[in-house]
Amino acid sequence: MQAGYGRAVIAVAAMVTLAACGGKGDPQLMNLRAGQGPDEFAIVPPKALEMPESLSDLPEPTPGGFNRTDQNPEADAAVALGGKPSAAGGIPASDAALYAQSARFGVDAGIRATLAAEDLDWRRDNNGRPLERLFNVNVYYKAYRKQRLDQQAELARWRALGVRTPSAPPRKIGEE
Repeated sequence: MQAGYGRAVIAVAAMVTLAACGGKGDPQLMNLRAGQGPDEFAIVPPKALEMPESLSDLPEPTPGGFNRTDQNPEADAAVALGGKPSAAGGIPASDAALYAQSARFGVDAGIRATLAAEDLDWRRDNNGRPLERLFNVNVYYKAYRKQRLDQQAELARWRALGVRTPSAPPRKIGEE
């Protein structure tokens, strides 16, 4: 019986040793280990080729510039919504005051990196259990549990106030 016990101890020790050998690296959001993947939004298919009425209508080529088949999603969206494509990409005059107010204390160009570092620290501090750290268990939802919004309680609060919630799920049968 002791030989079986000794083998079990050796097997558990081997598993713990192998688990400790895995490179932890820098944990990312939701503990994904894939690293920096492709940006699927950076790949935009070109527009269809068109033959102009006459070849004299073709613009002069601009090396490194845009051509007629390049997509311009911002201008296309502006046109689709009834706006002017020349206004795409800038701050509309109607929003200038809002932008000035929001940027009054300066704009941090590295805000994404700052927030990612703060998020990582928050999740490390709120991880709590040594076994979760040892086995690299996903603790994202646990770390932010106190900050989450209870959807159903919030929906009930707004409905109690008499506010219409058209995008909310319908009430269940028998629910008042």
